[in-house]
Amino acid sequence: MRILLARHGETPWNAEGRYQGQIDIPLSPVGEAQAKALGERLRDIPITRAVASPLTRAATTARFALGESRADMLELDPELQEIAHGEWEGLLASEILDKDPARLQAWREEPDTVLMPGGESLRQVLDRSWRGLARAAEGLGDGDTLLVVAHDAVNRVILCRILGLPISKLWTFRQAPTTLNLLEGPDVERLEVVRLNDCAHHTPFFGEAKHRAL
Repeated sequence: MRILLARHGETPWNAEGRYQGQIDIPLSPVGEAQAKALGERLRDIPITRAVASPLTRAATTARFALGESRADMLELDPELQEIAHGEWEGLLASEILDKDPARLQAWREEPDTVLMPGGESLRQVLDRSWRGLARAAEGLGDGDTLLVVAHDAVNRVILCRILGLPISKLWTFRQAPTTLNLLEGPDVERLEVVRLNDCAHHTPFFGEAKHRAL
């Protein structure tokens, strides 16, 4: 079984460095171009099943990635939604620094200790997103390929679990817009990371492709 774990394309709030969480922000023109580039890259890749977060930025990315001929196969799973940032949603990092500096510092240095004010912890995100991943992969065999389009925090906690890393280490790798992570294994409990943060479809090898908020 192969899993293509992707992140959604850029949104206007990503470009501004604004925390969006579960607010339903659409893709920017740049994000649409990234998603179309992902679709071109996956055009000739057989995909058995496709599941995405229901938030517009992820669902739209998934439809572009699949292309018109395969878009109808897409299923949506709310357990793959981005982390709920609660009171931080809609704010710039600079605004959070003024409002909640201690928690923001903890989020950057010890993220596993933080419960978002009115939102979620990373452990809660891992528990629900792993259920979503397992459900999406259920019944798939050796020759099958699953496309999953989710979000930065969701991808990071899933990858930490597969890599055997504590979720406190989720900032030690990046998840660029429309990045691809290739996972392979007989089932979700025995996956290996084959490719990590592969965004060659829109970013040069030494290009900068990181978010400004999370």
